[in-house]
Amino acid sequence: MLNDRRQNILKIIVEDYIKTARPVGSEYVAKKLNCSSATVRNEMMYLEEVGLLEKTHISSGRVPSEKGYRYYVDELMTPKDMTREDMLKLQTIFKNNTLVLSDAIKKSIEIVTEITNYTSVVLGNTSSINRLKKVEVIPLGDNKIITMIITDKGHVEHKMMIIPSNISSLEVKQTVDLINKLLIGTPIDEISSKLEFEVKPIIPRFVKEHEVLYDAFYNAFNEFSTRSSDVQFIGKNNFLKQPEFNNIEKVKEILNNFEDIDKVSKMEEEDNGINIYIGNESELSPDVAVIKTKYNYNGEEGTIAIIGPKRMEYDKVVGILNYIRDNIDIS
Repeated sequence: MLNDRRQNILKIIVEDYIKTARPVGSEYVAKKLNCSSATVRNEMMYLEEVGLLEKTHISSGRVPSEKGYRYYVDELMTPKDMTREDMLKLQTIFKNNTLVLSDAIKKSIEIVTEITNYTSVVLGNTSSINRLKKVEVIPLGDNKIITMIITDKGHVEHKMMIIPSNISSLEVKQTVDLINKLLIGTPIDEISSKLEFEVKPIIPRFVKEHEVLYDAFYNAFNEFSTRSSDVQFIGKNNFLKQPEFNNIEKVKEILNNFEDIDKVSKMEEEDNGINIYIGNESELSPDVAVIKTKYNYNGEEGTIAIIGPKRMEYDKVVGILNYIRDNIDIS
Protein backbone atom coordinates (compact mmCIF):
# COMPACT_ATOMS: atom_id res chain seq x y z
CA MET A 1 0.00 0.00 0.00
CA LEU A 2 1.34 3.41 -0.94
CA ASN A 3 1.51 6.35 1.43
CA ASP A 4 -0.73 9.36 0.76
CA ARG A 5 1.85 11.38 -1.18
CA ARG A 6 2.73 8.51 -3.51
CA GLN A 7 -0.96 7.80 -4.07
CA ASN A 8 -1.57 11.46 -4.96
CA ILE A 9 1.36 11.48 -7.38
CA LEU A 10 0.18 8.28 -9.08
CA LYS A 11 -3.38 9.62 -9.32
CA ILE A 12 -2.23 12.89 -10.88
CA ILE A 13 -0.05 11.10 -13.43
CA VAL A 14 -2.74 8.57 -14.41
CA GLU A 15 -5.48 11.17 -14.78
CA ASP A 16 -3.32 13.65 -16.69
CA TYR A 17 -2.02 10.97 -19.03
CA ILE A 18 -5.59 9.81 -19.67
CA LYS A 19 -6.49 13.36 -20.74
CA THR A 20 -3.41 14.25 -22.79
CA ALA A 21 -1.74 10.98 -23.90
CA ARG A 22 1.56 12.70 -23.08
CA PRO A 23 4.14 11.58 -20.47
CA VAL A 24 3.86 13.52 -17.22
CA GLY A 25 6.90 15.31 -15.80
CA SER A 26 7.88 16.01 -12.19
CA GLU A 27 7.51 19.79 -12.52
CA TYR A 28 3.84 19.50 -13.44
CA VAL A 29 3.16 17.18 -10.50
CA ALA A 30 5.14 19.40 -8.13
CA LYS A 31 2.99 22.43 -9.04
CA LYS A 32 -0.17 20.41 -8.43
CA LEU A 33 1.05 19.27 -5.01
CA ASN A 34 2.87 22.50 -4.11
CA CYS A 35 6.13 20.73 -3.31
CA SER A 36 9.64 20.56 -4.80
CA SER A 37 10.41 18.84 -8.10
CA ALA A 38 13.23 16.93 -6.42
CA THR A 39 10.80 15.39 -3.93
CA VAL A 40 8.43 14.38 -6.74
CA ARG A 41 11.28 12.94 -8.83
CA ASN A 42 12.34 10.71 -5.92
CA GLU A 43 8.78 9.49 -5.42
CA MET A 44 8.33 8.90 -9.16
CA MET A 45 11.51 6.83 -9.18
CA TYR A 46 10.06 4.74 -6.35
CA LEU A 47 6.77 4.27 -8.24
CA GLU A 48 8.78 3.19 -11.27
CA GLU A 49 10.82 0.72 -9.19
CA VAL A 50 7.66 -0.96 -7.87
CA GLY A 51 6.24 -1.23 -11.40
CA LEU A 52 3.47 1.38 -11.23
CA LEU A 53 5.06 3.86 -13.65
CA GLU A 54 7.09 3.47 -16.83
CA LYS A 55 9.57 5.77 -18.54
CA THR A 56 9.20 6.40 -22.26
CA HIS A 57 12.09 6.69 -24.71
CA ILE A 58 10.92 10.04 -26.05
CA SER A 59 10.46 11.99 -22.82
CA SER A 60 11.78 12.33 -19.30
CA GLY A 61 8.20 12.08 -18.05
CA ARG A 62 6.44 8.95 -16.85
CA VAL A 63 3.34 7.06 -17.95
CA PRO A 64 1.25 4.56 -15.99
CA SER A 65 2.07 0.88 -16.38
CA GLU A 66 -0.63 -1.78 -16.58
CA LYS A 67 -0.03 -2.39 -12.89
CA GLY A 68 -0.33 1.35 -12.27
CA TYR A 69 -3.71 1.52 -13.98
CA ARG A 70 -4.87 -1.46 -11.93
CA TYR A 71 -3.81 0.23 -8.66
CA TYR A 72 -5.57 3.43 -9.75
CA VAL A 73 -8.80 1.60 -10.59
CA ASP A 74 -8.83 -0.50 -7.42
CA GLU A 75 -7.61 2.06 -4.87
CA LEU A 76 -7.84 5.63 -6.15
CA MET A 77 -10.66 5.99 -8.68
CA THR A 78 -14.09 7.36 -7.83
CA PRO A 79 -16.86 6.92 -10.44
CA LYS A 80 -17.64 10.26 -12.06
CA ASP A 81 -21.19 11.65 -12.06
CA MET A 82 -22.68 12.14 -15.51
CA THR A 83 -23.33 15.62 -16.85
CA ARG A 84 -26.96 16.71 -16.79
CA GLU A 85 -27.00 16.88 -20.60
CA ASP A 86 -25.78 13.27 -21.01
CA MET A 87 -28.16 12.07 -18.30
CA LEU A 88 -31.13 13.63 -20.11
CA LYS A 89 -30.17 11.84 -23.34
CA LEU A 90 -30.33 8.49 -21.57
CA GLN A 91 -33.46 9.35 -19.56
CA THR A 92 -35.30 10.00 -22.82
CA ILE A 93 -34.63 6.40 -23.84
CA PHE A 94 -35.44 4.73 -20.53
CA LYS A 95 -38.70 6.66 -20.19
CA ASN A 96 -39.83 5.62 -23.66
CA ASN A 97 -42.35 2.88 -22.84
CA THR A 98 -42.71 1.91 -26.49
CA LEU A 99 -39.19 0.43 -26.55
CA VAL A 100 -38.54 -3.19 -25.58
CA LEU A 101 -35.51 -3.69 -23.34
CA SER A 102 -33.16 -4.84 -26.10
CA ASP A 103 -33.90 -1.71 -28.16
CA ALA A 104 -33.49 0.54 -25.12
CA ILE A 105 -30.10 -1.05 -24.38
CA LYS A 106 -28.93 -0.64 -27.99
CA LYS A 107 -30.01 3.02 -28.20
CA SER A 108 -28.45 3.85 -24.82
CA ILE A 109 -25.16 2.25 -25.87
CA GLU A 110 -25.18 4.29 -29.07
CA ILE A 111 -25.28 7.37 -26.85
CA VAL A 112 -22.48 6.02 -24.64
CA THR A 113 -20.35 5.53 -27.76
CA GLU A 114 -21.07 9.11 -28.81
CA ILE A 115 -20.21 10.45 -25.32
CA THR A 116 -16.98 8.47 -24.85
CA ASN A 117 -15.62 7.89 -28.37
CA TYR A 118 -14.97 4.28 -27.36
CA THR A 119 -16.27 1.04 -28.87
CA SER A 120 -19.38 -0.48 -27.30
CA VAL A 121 -20.56 -4.08 -27.45
CA VAL A 122 -23.93 -5.54 -26.50
CA LEU A 123 -24.01 -9.30 -26.05
CA GLY A 124 -27.67 -10.28 -25.94
CA ASN A 125 -28.86 -13.53 -24.45
CA THR A 126 -32.64 -13.40 -24.64
CA SER A 127 -33.45 -16.22 -27.04
CA SER A 128 -33.06 -18.88 -24.35
CA ILE A 129 -35.09 -16.83 -21.86
CA ASN A 130 -38.01 -15.79 -24.09
CA ARG A 131 -40.66 -18.45 -24.72
CA LEU A 132 -43.23 -18.43 -27.47
CA LYS A 133 -46.59 -17.11 -26.29
CA LYS A 134 -48.37 -17.19 -29.64
CA VAL A 135 -48.11 -16.56 -33.37
CA GLU A 136 -50.61 -14.31 -35.13
CA VAL A 137 -51.02 -13.29 -38.77
CA ILE A 138 -52.59 -10.18 -40.26
CA PRO A 139 -53.59 -10.27 -43.96
CA LEU A 140 -52.53 -7.18 -45.93
CA GLY A 141 -53.87 -8.06 -49.37
CA ASP A 142 -51.89 -8.66 -52.56
CA ASN A 143 -50.72 -12.04 -51.19
CA LYS A 144 -48.95 -10.31 -48.26
CA ILE A 145 -49.31 -11.08 -44.57
CA ILE A 146 -47.69 -9.78 -41.40
CA THR A 147 -46.61 -12.52 -39.03
CA MET A 148 -46.27 -11.55 -35.36
CA ILE A 149 -44.19 -13.74 -33.04
CA ILE A 150 -45.07 -12.85 -29.44
CA THR A 151 -43.05 -14.02 -26.43
CA ASP A 152 -43.99 -14.41 -22.78
CA LYS A 153 -41.73 -11.43 -21.96
CA GLY A 154 -43.77 -9.11 -24.17
CA HIS A 155 -41.32 -9.05 -27.08
CA VAL A 156 -43.08 -8.83 -30.45
CA GLU A 157 -41.30 -9.60 -33.73
CA HIS A 158 -42.97 -8.57 -37.01
CA LYS A 159 -42.20 -10.24 -40.31
CA MET A 160 -43.83 -9.51 -43.66
CA MET A 161 -44.33 -12.58 -45.85
CA ILE A 162 -45.38 -12.88 -49.47
CA ILE A 163 -47.59 -15.92 -49.91
CA PRO A 164 -48.10 -17.47 -53.41
CA SER A 165 -51.59 -16.94 -54.79
CA ASN A 166 -52.31 -20.67 -54.84
CA ILE A 167 -52.18 -20.78 -51.01
CA SER A 168 -55.48 -20.01 -49.32
CA SER A 169 -55.97 -18.00 -46.13
CA LEU A 170 -57.38 -21.19 -44.59
CA GLU A 171 -54.06 -22.98 -45.13
CA VAL A 172 -52.21 -20.09 -43.51
CA LYS A 173 -54.57 -20.25 -40.52
CA GLN A 174 -54.15 -24.04 -40.25
CA THR A 175 -50.35 -23.65 -40.23
CA VAL A 176 -50.49 -21.00 -37.50
CA ASP A 177 -52.90 -23.09 -35.43
CA LEU A 178 -50.58 -26.09 -35.69
CA ILE A 179 -47.52 -24.04 -34.65
CA ASN A 180 -49.39 -22.57 -31.68
CA LYS A 181 -50.67 -25.98 -30.61
CA LEU A 182 -47.24 -27.63 -30.65
CA LEU A 183 -44.81 -24.82 -29.83
CA ILE A 184 -46.37 -22.47 -27.27
CA GLY A 185 -44.09 -22.36 -24.20
CA THR A 186 -40.98 -23.37 -26.18
CA PRO A 187 -37.81 -21.24 -25.72
CA ILE A 188 -37.20 -19.19 -28.87
CA ASP A 189 -33.77 -20.74 -29.47
CA GLU A 190 -35.31 -24.23 -29.52
CA ILE A 191 -38.14 -23.52 -31.95
CA SER A 192 -36.20 -24.19 -35.16
CA SER A 193 -35.34 -27.66 -33.90
CA LYS A 194 -38.94 -28.39 -32.85
CA LEU A 195 -40.24 -27.18 -36.20
CA GLU A 196 -37.90 -29.58 -37.95
CA PHE A 197 -38.63 -32.66 -35.85
CA GLU A 198 -42.18 -32.15 -34.59
CA VAL A 199 -44.04 -29.88 -37.03
CA LYS A 200 -42.49 -30.80 -40.37
CA PRO A 201 -43.38 -34.55 -40.19
CA ILE A 202 -47.10 -33.90 -39.60
CA ILE A 203 -47.86 -30.63 -41.41
CA PRO A 204 -48.66 -32.43 -44.73
CA ARG A 205 -51.72 -33.96 -43.04
CA PHE A 206 -53.26 -30.53 -42.46
CA VAL A 207 -51.89 -28.21 -45.17
CA LYS A 208 -51.73 -28.96 -48.88
CA GLU A 209 -49.06 -26.38 -49.80
CA HIS A 210 -47.10 -27.17 -46.66
CA GLU A 211 -43.54 -26.77 -47.98
CA VAL A 212 -43.84 -23.05 -48.83
CA LEU A 213 -45.58 -22.21 -45.55
CA TYR A 214 -43.23 -24.34 -43.45
CA ASP A 215 -40.15 -22.66 -44.99
CA ALA A 216 -41.62 -19.17 -44.46
CA PHE A 217 -42.32 -19.72 -40.77
CA TYR A 218 -39.05 -21.59 -40.21
CA ASN A 219 -37.08 -18.64 -41.64
CA ALA A 220 -39.05 -16.13 -39.54
CA PHE A 221 -38.31 -18.00 -36.29
CA ASN A 222 -34.68 -18.56 -37.25
CA GLU A 223 -34.13 -14.82 -37.91
CA PHE A 224 -35.79 -13.93 -34.61
CA SER A 225 -33.62 -16.38 -32.67
CA THR A 226 -30.45 -15.07 -34.32
CA ARG A 227 -31.33 -11.44 -33.58
CA SER A 228 -32.22 -12.25 -29.97
CA SER A 229 -28.83 -13.75 -29.21
CA ASP A 230 -26.59 -11.66 -31.42
CA VAL A 231 -23.64 -9.42 -30.74
CA GLN A 232 -23.81 -5.76 -31.68
CA PHE A 233 -20.76 -3.52 -32.05
CA ILE A 234 -21.13 0.25 -32.05
CA GLY A 235 -18.21 2.53 -32.94
CA LYS A 236 -15.73 -0.14 -34.06
CA ASN A 237 -13.59 2.44 -35.83
CA ASN A 238 -13.32 4.72 -32.81
CA PHE A 239 -9.89 3.23 -32.15
CA LEU A 240 -8.67 5.27 -35.11
CA LYS A 241 -9.42 8.44 -33.10
CA GLN A 242 -7.00 7.51 -30.30
CA PRO A 243 -3.38 8.72 -30.70
CA GLU A 244 -1.87 5.45 -29.44
CA PHE A 245 -3.54 3.62 -32.33
CA ASN A 246 -2.01 5.51 -35.24
CA ASN A 247 -0.41 2.23 -36.34
CA ILE A 248 -2.93 0.73 -38.76
CA GLU A 249 -1.58 -2.81 -38.23
CA LYS A 250 -2.28 -2.55 -34.51
CA VAL A 251 -5.85 -1.41 -35.24
CA LYS A 252 -6.34 -4.29 -37.71
CA GLU A 253 -5.20 -6.76 -35.06
CA ILE A 254 -7.70 -5.41 -32.53
CA LEU A 255 -10.55 -5.38 -35.05
CA ASN A 256 -9.74 -8.97 -36.01
CA ASN A 257 -9.91 -9.93 -32.35
CA PHE A 258 -13.43 -8.48 -32.21
CA GLU A 259 -14.48 -11.28 -34.56
CA ASP A 260 -13.61 -13.77 -31.81
CA ILE A 261 -16.35 -12.53 -29.52
CA ASP A 262 -15.71 -15.42 -27.13
CA LYS A 263 -12.75 -13.39 -25.88
CA VAL A 264 -15.19 -10.74 -24.70
CA SER A 265 -18.01 -13.00 -23.54
CA LYS A 266 -15.75 -15.36 -21.56
CA MET A 267 -14.41 -12.59 -19.37
CA GLU A 268 -16.28 -13.29 -16.17
CA GLU A 269 -18.44 -10.62 -14.61
CA GLU A 270 -20.23 -10.53 -11.31
CA ASP A 271 -24.02 -10.53 -11.48
CA ASN A 272 -24.26 -7.22 -9.62
CA GLY A 273 -21.00 -5.53 -10.48
CA ILE A 274 -18.94 -3.69 -13.05
CA ASN A 275 -15.72 -5.42 -14.02
CA ILE A 276 -12.61 -3.80 -15.48
CA TYR A 277 -9.98 -5.65 -17.53
CA ILE A 278 -6.77 -3.79 -18.32
CA GLY A 279 -4.28 -4.72 -21.03
CA ASN A 280 -3.40 -8.42 -20.94
CA GLU A 281 -6.33 -9.10 -18.59
CA SER A 282 -8.70 -8.39 -21.48
CA GLU A 283 -7.42 -11.16 -23.79
CA LEU A 284 -8.22 -8.83 -26.71
CA SER A 285 -4.96 -6.90 -26.82
CA PRO A 286 -2.32 -5.66 -24.35
CA ASP A 287 -3.15 -2.15 -25.57
CA VAL A 288 -6.85 -2.02 -24.64
CA ALA A 289 -9.08 -1.97 -21.59
CA VAL A 290 -12.57 -3.46 -21.30
CA ILE A 291 -15.25 -2.38 -18.83
CA LYS A 292 -18.26 -4.68 -18.79
CA THR A 293 -21.37 -5.32 -16.78
CA LYS A 294 -24.24 -7.76 -16.88
CA TYR A 295 -27.90 -6.74 -16.92
CA ASN A 296 -30.90 -8.88 -16.04
CA TYR A 297 -34.43 -7.47 -16.10
CA ASN A 298 -37.64 -9.51 -16.18
CA GLY A 299 -35.76 -12.55 -17.44
CA GLU A 300 -33.93 -10.74 -20.23
CA GLU A 301 -30.21 -10.77 -19.69
CA GLY A 302 -27.08 -9.81 -21.52
CA THR A 303 -23.78 -8.00 -21.20
CA ILE A 304 -22.64 -4.48 -22.04
CA ALA A 305 -18.93 -3.95 -22.70
CA ILE A 306 -17.06 -0.71 -23.39
CA ILE A 307 -13.68 -1.15 -25.11
CA GLY A 308 -11.05 1.56 -25.36
CA PRO A 309 -7.35 2.22 -24.91
CA LYS A 310 -5.66 1.44 -21.59
CA ARG A 311 -5.68 5.22 -21.28
CA MET A 312 -9.44 5.04 -20.82
CA GLU A 313 -11.51 7.43 -18.70
CA TYR A 314 -12.33 4.67 -16.23
CA ASP A 315 -14.18 6.94 -13.80
CA LYS A 316 -16.42 8.33 -16.54
CA VAL A 317 -17.29 4.95 -18.11
CA VAL A 318 -18.00 3.31 -14.73
CA GLY A 319 -20.28 6.23 -13.82
CA ILE A 320 -22.21 5.85 -17.08
CA LEU A 321 -22.59 2.07 -16.73
CA ASN A 322 -23.76 2.48 -13.14
CA TYR A 323 -26.43 4.89 -14.35
CA ILE A 324 -27.60 2.53 -17.12
CA ARG A 325 -27.78 -0.44 -14.75
CA ASP A 326 -29.71 1.57 -12.16
CA ASN A 327 -32.22 2.71 -14.77
CA ILE A 328 -32.71 -0.77 -16.21
CA ASP A 329 -33.64 -1.89 -12.71
CA ILE A 330 -36.36 0.74 -12.36
CA SER A 331 -37.58 1.01 -15.97
